[in-house]
Order: sequence, then structure tokens, then C-alpha cells
Amino acid sequence: MNPAADAPLRVALVAGETSGDALGAGLIREIRRRRPRAVFEGICGPRMRDEGAASHFPMDDISIMGLDGLIGGAGRILGIRRRLSRRLLANPPDVFVGIDVPDFNLSLERRLRAVGVPTVHYVSPTVWAWRRYRVRKIRKSVSRMLTLFPFEAGFYEPHGVPVTFVGHPVADDIDRIDPRRARERLSLDPRAPLLAVLPGSRESEIERLAPVFAAAVGELMARDPALRAVIPSAAANLRPRLEDGLAARLPGARVTLLDGHARLALSAADAALLASGTAALEAALLGAPMVVAYRVSAASYLMVRTFGAVRHYSMPNHLLAEPLVPEYIQSRAT
Repeated sequence: MNPAADAPLRVALVAGETSGDALGAGLIREIRRRRPRAVFEGICGPRMRDEGAASHFPMDDISIMGLDGLIGGAGRILGIRRRLSRRLLANPPDVFVGIDVPDFNLSLERRLRAVGVPTVHYVSPTVWAWRRYRVRKIRKSVSRMLTLFPFEAGFYEPHGVPVTFVGHPVADDIDRIDPRRARERLSLDPRAPLLAVLPGSRESEIERLAPVFAAAVGELMARDPALRAVIPSAAANLRPRLEDGLAARLPGARVTLLDGHARLALSAADAALLASGTAALEAALLGAPMVVAYRVSAASYLMVRTFGAVRHYSMPNHLLAEPLVPEYIQSRAT
């Protein structure tokens, strides 16, 4: 028997943020169902590690947002990519899966593909929305693109990029919960009007949005003394920033800060104020009325305006025939 034929499948993966960690954990579970002896390594978050993946570098070390994040952390991030590239080129995996973070993953995928490693990119970059010229790099880097939304696959097909629409896992694993039951599980007042506040899953997002959200929620609370707010933290390391940047600026007795449980919070709430991202999609699937806001650096926003090709930012508005979610972007987020 050929020893290589009996060797376990080796999968290298790189995720760079909380949503990618969740996608990676689901992918590992599904691969293991088909290939129980498969082994996984790369850059992983806590959920992927819980599924048995070995992480060579902390996931948070490559999490960036916009030009400001790239400039501030470029040296560290490029160093990590070089070291991971050397490791994987010295002992190539059977397949590499880059989960989102295209600025990090696409160059790594191109190097690995050049030596014969099949490369899969899971979660399409928003090339359909802005900087469409990136499709040339994607075509050279990616053996197959896996998209979460059907319109993304339709974009890649005429550009010669092998693509498969796989759907968004959140559509399968999200369950609507009765608001009363959700409030019971979170020990929240069953009668008070409740606002869920989710200012993002990255430190840079919270830094920019938390003061604005605190001011907006504070004004609402001044208008309605019965109003309560529930603030779920996407990760343990973000809780101090939420406490200092958001909760500490509001009446303490009217604020509940949670470790996780974002979906329960959205189910319990009468409305949500949140950062544009996966949370908006979750809110839409849960039927939670929402307002979306977002802020990036002036340089990042200039690039979006210069190279952008869409009028809306939150995913629910891209999926609906007519946009329904109010969006307050950059200077309009007040």
C-alpha cells in the first residue's frame, strides 16, 4: 500500500476575525464528517481550535480593518505571513483554505498554488462592490472561490474564476426565538422597551463606533426613562472596550453587558443599533428591526468612494429587491 494514499488529509486554514473563525469551525466539522482522520493547522480562532485545529499564530494578530489598520500593523502582519508561508512551503498541505481576510490570504494562496497546492478562498472579497480590478489577482491565486451569496457567484463566472455558491451557514443554524423566552434566558425585564447595541467585532470598529452609539443610546434613554439596552460582546478581549467605551457612558442600571449571546440579544430586543457586518444579516434573519452605522478612517473612506460600485453597504440591502435597512455611514453616523 502506498503510505501517502493512506495518510490523513492535511488542511491548512487561515481566519482573521470572529466571523471567519465561526465559518472555519463549521468547515472543519463538515470535513471531519467525511474524512475523520483529517488534520488542520494554520491561523485559527478559539472556535476552530475547539474543533482540534492547531494555530501557529494568534488570529487577532492579523485582524485588520481599512488603511489605518493596515498601516499600523503592516510590519507584524507581513512577518507572520512570511513565517507561515515558509512553514507551508516546506511541508505543503493537501489543500489551503483562506477564510476571508483577502489582503492576507490572496498573496499566500498565490504562492502555494504556484507549487501545486490547491487553494480555496472561502468568503468572497467584496470585489463586486469596490476595487473590481482585484479579480485579476483572485484569478491567479484561487483554485476555487466559495461564495456565501448567489449574486457573488454570478459575478465571478464571466471573469473566469472557478466558483461555487455554498450559502451562508447562519441561514441554517439560526433559529428564531420568542422574544419573551429570549428575555427570560438573559434575565431581562419582560416589559421594558429594549435596544440591542452591537458596535462591531473588531477593536477598531468599537473604537470608532462606541462613542457615537453611546451618545445615541444616551439620548434615547433621556427621551424614554423606561428604555433598556443590552450589549453583547463578540469576544472576551472586546469586553473591556465595550465597558469603557460604551457601557460606562450610560446609566448602569439600564444596561446589560453580555459575554456572547448576540442572537439572543437580537431576539429579545425591540430594535437594534449595529455595525455593518454579519450582525446585520443575523438581525435580518431573526426579524429584528435595525439601524446600521459604520465609520472607517478618512483614507479608507476615500478609497471606498473612489473605487466603489454600489450604493448600499449592509448585506440585507444587497439581498432585498428594495433596500429597507437605514444606513448611516461615515459622517452621517452621529
